[in-house]
Amino acid sequence: MVKEINVVAVIGAGFMGDQIIRKTALKDYTVRFYDVNPKGCEKLANSLTRKKKRNQIEGEVTFHEKLNEAVADADLIIEAVPEKLELKKDIFSQIDKTSPPNAIIATNSSSIAVSRIENAVERKDKVLNIHFYNLTSIPMADIMKGSKTSDDTFEKGKKWLESIEITPLIVKKECFGFVFNRVWRAVKKECLEIWAGGYADIEEVDKAWKIYTKMGVGPFKIMDAIGLDVVYDIEMSYYKESGDPRDKPPQLLKEKVERGELGLKTQKGFYSY
Repeated sequence: MVKEINVVAVIGAGFMGDQIIRKTALKDYTVRFYDVNPKGCEKLANSLTRKKKRNQIEGEVTFHEKLNEAVADADLIIEAVPEKLELKKDIFSQIDKTSPPNAIIATNSSSIAVSRIENAVERKDKVLNIHFYNLTSIPMADIMKGSKTSDDTFEKGKKWLESIEITPLIVKKECFGFVFNRVWRAVKKECLEIWAGGYADIEEVDKAWKIYTKMGVGPFKIMDAIGLDVVYDIEMSYYKESGDPRDKPPQLLKEKVERGELGLKTQKGFYSY
């Protein structure tokens, strides 16, 4: 465990929040979490309680129906809500008002720099970007400071990642898209253009990727696992940042999201499940 970090709160228990909760609970941390969907959270909490009784996890895990209760005694708070700037700012503001003054607040955003969120809080020296990848297969996370983040905050965040066996990818100065996510974004953008332009079927793209990288899944199945609504929001973040029409996600992707074809979580996305 990291000195002074004993209680970790996770706000948002979706695809990534769930993984962060489970990964942290494997070590001797107390984990508290909150989500707007209490039904799904109770299921996760019950699952982890059973694992605790079987000694499969070390930490205590509790679900809270109110955000202020989840962060009341937290030392580190990870925000893992949808990729919408105003929503994240609102969540940061709520956390800032209801958590201990020394608690670190981190965003799991995959594209939004915490410097764009930090004005929502008073403790600007205690904010971080900690962007996790799929922790079941890619145990790494980008870590980046805001404009006023202290070295002490950054070091604590880095050591915490290492303590839960996640490799920190250190971003030396603010960068839109961080480290590997920027590389993945370039791949994802080209794959979407091939699909939307009708240049090749998604199966051909995924096949090529698997042969070249020797990975078991291709980019389109990865996007389905992430959720096409999340993918669309991330692509829109890049577009809003650059203003370049070439960065705007394909209209076909937007239509998929509007039809509720969000990928694995709805059993239909680029593939049917």
